[in-house]
Amino acid sequence: MTENNGVRQDGGSFGREAVAQRASSPSAEELRGEIVVGIDGSEQSFGALTWAVAEAERRGAAVRLVTAYSLPVFTGSGFDAGYSVVDEKALEDGVAQILDEARSRVSDAQVELRATVETGDASTILVDFSEHAELVVVGSRTARGFMGRLLGTVSTSLPARAHCPVVVVPLPWAQQAGKDPQVLAPSQRVVVGSDGSDQARIAILEAAEQAQRYGVGLTLVNALAPYTGALSWVPAAVDFEAIYREVADLQEKAKAWIHEYYPDLTVDAELIDGSPVEVLLEAGQKADLTVVGTRGRGGLRGIILGSVSQGVLHSSDRPVMIVPDREDPRLEQAPEASVVWG
Repeated sequence: MTENNGVRQDGGSFGREAVAQRASSPSAEELRGEIVVGIDGSEQSFGALTWAVAEAERRGAAVRLVTAYSLPVFTGSGFDAGYSVVDEKALEDGVAQILDEARSRVSDAQVELRATVETGDASTILVDFSEHAELVVVGSRTARGFMGRLLGTVSTSLPARAHCPVVVVPLPWAQQAGKDPQVLAPSQRVVVGSDGSDQARIAILEAAEQAQRYGVGLTLVNALAPYTGALSWVPAAVDFEAIYREVADLQEKAKAWIHEYYPDLTVDAELIDGSPVEVLLEAGQKADLTVVGTRGRGGLRGIILGSVSQGVLHSSDRPVMIVPDREDPRLEQAPEASVVWG
């Protein structure tokens, strides 16, 4: 593993230093407060870097660029020995070029850039870094490029395993930001999926913090699957009007709860018929960021499920934040749903 801290001012090779310098892994103290971004040379990863740097400027944080690659392992004796020789120098040159290109993309940024090169599985490495980082940012998918797809499956596996919030930046947003820098300036709202579960409440708190940081409003979104005559099996005793009233009441209580901790934040709520993924994707079209928990359990089960976060992050063309479950004393004051269904 190699690491480089700081931004060179003499025009030298940022990537070459990161590859050449041999150092121990960053300590927990070094990683604390950093925004970690996965870099693999794809446009998606450069878009993630652009988002991460803008966020770091708002938070006054450092950005750590992490690139990882695996050396091929050859087994069996049937291959010509010449084919089993790996040109590690060529790999190192490629890594250095990726990091130098990454730095050139954000050369005007007023943040400290740090670079780390790892050998191994990118997703596992980023999960390890997330244990102490403030935030991890990755592209939604990687294109064919340097050594294939270095972070090709990261956006799928990382959010479910990370210890800190993960922001997934899709290619359409990255392309738009490249053409119009104004995209980097939040101006709309933060949308968060809500279902009354503890996991959703943690996501709401993170979303409220982010909305306050952006200087925009927060919108709580509940999705209720529509019930039509096609669902003739639904017991007649179920009072769906009561369920709607319950959710609306829960939303009002949630707004009051949020205002206890963020009194200056504008908070509204939307209760929409439709599948959770479709509802959140539609709401996210008019948002700077969509926030979801890793899964939903407890009150009003079925409104926001674990599959929802996967559906949203893989289909959204705008940044999505996935917030892992964690303990928070503020949950003790959070409203609880009295109706459990689904």
